[in-house]
Amino acid sequence: MSEKGSATPGRDLLRSVVVRPCRREELERLRSLLRCHHYLGFRGVVGESLAHVAEIGGEWLAVLLWAAAALKCSARDSWIGWHPSVAWRRLQLVVNNVRFLILPGVAVPNLASRVLGSSVRRLSSDWERAWGHPVLLAETFVDPSRFSGVCYRAAGWLELGRTRGFARRCGGWSHHGHPKTVFVREIYPGAREALRDASLSPQLDQGVAPMKVRHHEIPSLMQVLRTVADPRSRRGIRHGKSSLLAISVVAVLSGARSLEAIAQWARQCTQGELSRLGCRRRPRTGRFEPPSEPTLRRFLQRVDADSVDRAVGQWLAKLRLKDEDAVAIDGKTVRGARRKDETKVHLLSAVLQSSGITIAQVEVDSKSNEIPAAYPLLKPLPLEGKLVTADALHTQRDLASFLVEAKHADYCFTVKDNQPTLKADIDALFDDISIPPSARNT
Repeated sequence: MSEKGSATPGRDLLRSVVVRPCRREELERLRSLLRCHHYLGFRGVVGESLAHVAEIGGEWLAVLLWAAAALKCSARDSWIGWHPSVAWRRLQLVVNNVRFLILPGVAVPNLASRVLGSSVRRLSSDWERAWGHPVLLAETFVDPSRFSGVCYRAAGWLELGRTRGFARRCGGWSHHGHPKTVFVREIYPGAREALRDASLSPQLDQGVAPMKVRHHEIPSLMQVLRTVADPRSRRGIRHGKSSLLAISVVAVLSGARSLEAIAQWARQCTQGELSRLGCRRRPRTGRFEPPSEPTLRRFLQRVDADSVDRAVGQWLAKLRLKDEDAVAIDGKTVRGARRKDETKVHLLSAVLQSSGITIAQVEVDSKSNEIPAAYPLLKPLPLEGKLVTADALHTQRDLASFLVEAKHADYCFTVKDNQPTLKADIDALFDDISIPPSARNT
């Protein structure tokens, strides 16, 4: 039996089916199968994910891909009955079956429901080994124009209803007109009750991360944030600009990944921490008051994001560059983000190599490339005595001179076939030098 071959039908085969996690070296094969044979294809997943393979004697029959749950799903959230604040803490305990593929030519009766059941039974333990926490509920979205979801029903999944046909794109929601059928399956008995229980549970809650910025570093953050313009009118302001920005920045650095998470993080801060973050003191009680989620949302939607990004980058550079020796230039296209002219957003970033912290980034002009963007990216950074690394695109004489002469830094650039003369000169320079193999090959 092979991926292109045909399986011999028979119930006895089901007893031999083994479902296991996909090994790292097999992931590219799994992705290729999904790209070629799944009607949705495969473009990658966001967040935590896990792949399962169903096989008999090493021959693959089916593949499943599990990933982070949908951020919002009315049918699921109503069925669980959890409060939004509880949902934020426990959404990591829900996983989504984003892909399920029976390989072409495989025709084994009841194979789909058998594979689903075996995958769900071991899903939580496999997830905990991979990501450090269990999962309690599985969900999936089935296109009713293509499938009826019989295999999910046969495997004990519960149909909850339909979605409204919206998808999240470019930071907002757009209507695509293709509602999906929502199915869920409790991985453990009582999972639904555990998920909606509002009381804090160390076993279930991801909790609110403690402040990961040292107290003595906050004043310097507040200072750079004062340079950001306040988009609000002066009338009726209750929370200061620097306070709202500082709370948002420190909360994100502490692990918050949504506006609700930032607001909850602020509510968990001590009075001393709120004081350092410049929060408003209530006249009657004398207690410092954290901003609410709507207040943060309205402010962050209006503030100039580029100014905030520059200010925070300068702050991080001053704090971290003194302890770092190398900075990498790296360009990435922002997934799901587009300009008004429908071109993709491409950012060039300066990243600390040892910690992975981004200390500066600039947007690359849609009509240009990364090369001219490197100068405004590096110009404000204190790079004296540091090593700057970059890929072959930035192997330019002008950039090397700028780093050495203007920034008093060293550089390490990649040389490839796009610069044949330079590459030949380097080959000739090391022609007589014998480089020993690495320890891995000895």
